[in-house]
Amino acid sequence: MTSTPTLPAGEVQREEQVGLSTNAAGRPVPTAWQRARRRVDLEDPVVGWTASLGVALLALFLRLWKLGTPKVFEFDETYYAKDAWSLLHFGYAQGYVDDANDKILDGTTNGQWTGDPSMVVHPEVGKWLIALGEKAFGMDPFGWRVAAAVVGSLMILVMCRLVRRMTGSTALGLVGGLVLSLDGLQFVLSRLALLDIFLAFFILCAVTCLVCDRDWYRAKLARLVPEQVRDHASFGPVRPLLFRPWLLASGICWGLAIGTKWTAIYPLAAFGLMVWLWSAGARRSFGVQWATLRSIVTDGLPAFVHLVVIGGIVYTATWTGWLIHANEYEDHLSSTQYTQFIEERPCTTDDDDKLQEDNLDNSGKRWPTATEPDAHGLGEVVQSLRSLYYYHRDVYTFHTHFLNCSSHTYQSKPSGWPLLNRPVGVAADTDIKPGTRGCDAPEGSSCLKQVLLIGTPMIWWTGILAMVYALVMWIGARDWRFGVAVVGFASTWLPWLQYDTRPIFLFYAVAMLPFMVLALTLTMGKLIGRSRAPSPRRTFGVVVTGVFLVLTVLNFAWFWPIFTDQLLTRSEWLDRIWFQRWI
Repeated sequence: MTSTPTLPAGEVQREEQVGLSTNAAGRPVPTAWQRARRRVDLEDPVVGWTASLGVALLALFLRLWKLGTPKVFEFDETYYAKDAWSLLHFGYAQGYVDDANDKILDGTTNGQWTGDPSMVVHPEVGKWLIALGEKAFGMDPFGWRVAAAVVGSLMILVMCRLVRRMTGSTALGLVGGLVLSLDGLQFVLSRLALLDIFLAFFILCAVTCLVCDRDWYRAKLARLVPEQVRDHASFGPVRPLLFRPWLLASGICWGLAIGTKWTAIYPLAAFGLMVWLWSAGARRSFGVQWATLRSIVTDGLPAFVHLVVIGGIVYTATWTGWLIHANEYEDHLSSTQYTQFIEERPCTTDDDDKLQEDNLDNSGKRWPTATEPDAHGLGEVVQSLRSLYYYHRDVYTFHTHFLNCSSHTYQSKPSGWPLLNRPVGVAADTDIKPGTRGCDAPEGSSCLKQVLLIGTPMIWWTGILAMVYALVMWIGARDWRFGVAVVGFASTWLPWLQYDTRPIFLFYAVAMLPFMVLALTLTMGKLIGRSRAPSPRRTFGVVVTGVFLVLTVLNFAWFWPIFTDQLLTRSEWLDRIWFQRWI
């Protein structure tokens, strides 16, 4: 026998409640209508926004501090900073002369580019953002890194708002943002002109929009359905739910994410399925029969348009500079037949230099568009898009086959990323003699400076436990919030396992990080509990959460010198290099 809970004054009594009427503790389970409306009843928005902005501004201050040091091209900045300058001034990425780095660091930018297009192997959104910083502050280390610092700080703000929306707690939202801001991987990437911080930001924004859409959809459904659907043939409301503004915003973000790096396709596919299942679950809770199948038509197809079609349009638009200069690529790069090269000569040797020196133009083949007469009007657009397709084909082959012949000192197996198996040294100034440049090392030793791309161990190693707990809570307790953490983490990590024969790096894992932080924060919320009344459980949860935060701050502070290129004696440096593989 079930009982119907008493509804608040002014709430229309539903004739029948969908689902369980009481939970395991014996408390009444709210109706679908109550749950849908309660999702938007959060804490004071002014306090929430002010506090979230405060955490983001603190993060921005730390990321801007001495941002221009070291004054070198750190790791792959040598590609992206120069590509960004080319995009800004020429509309497409050009090649550059051999000594361009030294000249640029000396302040000379004229005469460093060859005029021929460069075979860039990543899309252009991240590089355009880097270009904005160079436009504002010039072609120097601060100029090409400032965009990453701003976007990395905005990522903290989005994290605060996402956790707050999912938990209804401003305090937990601030904890989520603070933990993300204290991770070394996120911090160092926010101070480098690499693409991965932009990728992680757009993925997080896209998922946040999907969570907002979930709330919007259920609230809208509650307004459209006055009582439980009783017609077994009914699909429920369809036309009023065809346009979903938060899905549209998410599609734009997915397009920008894929326009930064192609790997965003995997989480897009995973969360696209989640949108369908969330929508089906909402319809089922309002009485729609066979909701999972019916939702394929009523919600799956509109979601595909919002996410995939809109995302594809946005992605294509990000290549506008390339399309305008498609003739340059047809003339100079259409014979870079990576596909034919791999077919004719599979990688069976470790002789990387020989493979890199091989002239791929010997095949004599070119893109079909390179030998066609130039079209005009709409035909020219179609021709340029076809050239872009052939370019994508070559780049895909480069990533999936050609790099299998390569190796790198800092490459790592993705299976060990959560354990921080192999960090990346992006800059190092070693063998600084005692008595010079402030080095106070004893005789016979030396000092050094380093920037190391590594996550904060306290976050990552406890995050592994939180992800296991999240999986249990998602499957066992059917808590959709933990599902967001699990699906996001898995879809940004597991696909890399198929590419572990080519050089890939730990810092790619920054896209996984927000979902690990989400799992940690939701776990802390479970430990503390919802009730504000004093209790042994709440005391235990608050103590555990407080200890974790203190240890995280201390861990971050301990690694601060190797995050920020600080002078250390060799002994002090070794105190922070906990494992041989970290060297």
